[in-house]
Amino acid sequence: MQGNSARRDAGTVSGASRRDVVLLGLQVGVQGRAHSLQFVSMAAQRAIFPRDWGLQSRMLLTMFLLGLVYVAFVGVLITAGAGAVTMVVIIGALTFAQLFLSDKLGLAAMGAKEVSPEEAPGLHAMIERLCIQADIPKPKIAVADTDVPNAFAMGRSQKSATVCATTGIMRTLSPSELEGVMAHELAHVKNRDVLVMTVASFFASIAAMMLQFSFFFGGGDGDDDGAPAAIVILLVSGLVYVISFVLMLALSRYREFSADRGAAIVTGRPSALASALVKISGAMQQVPTQDLREAERMNAFFIIPASVKGSLKSLFSTHPPMEKRIERLQQLEAQLQGTA
Repeated sequence: MQGNSARRDAGTVSGASRRDVVLLGLQVGVQGRAHSLQFVSMAAQRAIFPRDWGLQSRMLLTMFLLGLVYVAFVGVLITAGAGAVTMVVIIGALTFAQLFLSDKLGLAAMGAKEVSPEEAPGLHAMIERLCIQADIPKPKIAVADTDVPNAFAMGRSQKSATVCATTGIMRTLSPSELEGVMAHELAHVKNRDVLVMTVASFFASIAAMMLQFSFFFGGGDGDDDGAPAAIVILLVSGLVYVISFVLMLALSRYREFSADRGAAIVTGRPSALASALVKISGAMQQVPTQDLREAERMNAFFIIPASVKGSLKSLFSTHPPMEKRIERLQQLEAQLQGTA
């Protein structure tokens, strides 16, 4: 009943239709009022949010290995004849842009707009309560006008973070399920793994760019030295891309488990997040393929990848299998019930 009502009130965030987002936010707030009151006493106390040392060690190892890979990469480029000054300037500018503009670029890619408490009061109230529970600053909140049911978090730090929900996910989920999803995204902010993923994906992008334009390096003017240098750069770029991709893949899968666990601890309702994952996965099948392909560039940051089904894509998915995530949430639910 709640889900049907939310779907009727769902709208877009562009132009005059921003009014519909206000209605949707009010609807979420009204529907979730009873649920919110159950957590008033909990909100007064901060949730025990243990540091995930497994995730922390993986992030440190990933950054260390990527650093070694790219020191070697730069050394090979210089040896092969690439202009050191030009290369440093270009990579430095791209690094700066990635760190400070990645969140804006990601939001722009999804057509997301930041919303105020007046425009989405229910969503703001929900996230503010969760932030108290998780002991983190309240991030900026955005809504993306798309039927793709998803959510993501971006930002280089807790203070500069932005969490985004799509109108599709707000129509699909009940208030308790949406709360589980937003707690999952806030767990990413708490764990600071968004920055590491941003850097790792940037390194892979640089290597891919080198693969595409390797013929510009190492001479490329047809002399005897140019061809071997270009081949070396091509091979090394390919190796760097593979290593970066594998490291990013391993970290991305683990961080989803960690964020699921963090959301379960903050909300105290692992079953709500598990239900949300099932609903999102089912609703994703109803989204046109074209919309899914347009959203795929953000898969590493989504709670569930917006991918067209396929065995090869499943093998290289940035997320762990849905069944394993739900299984772990069910185990957490049993543990919480046993403790209670």
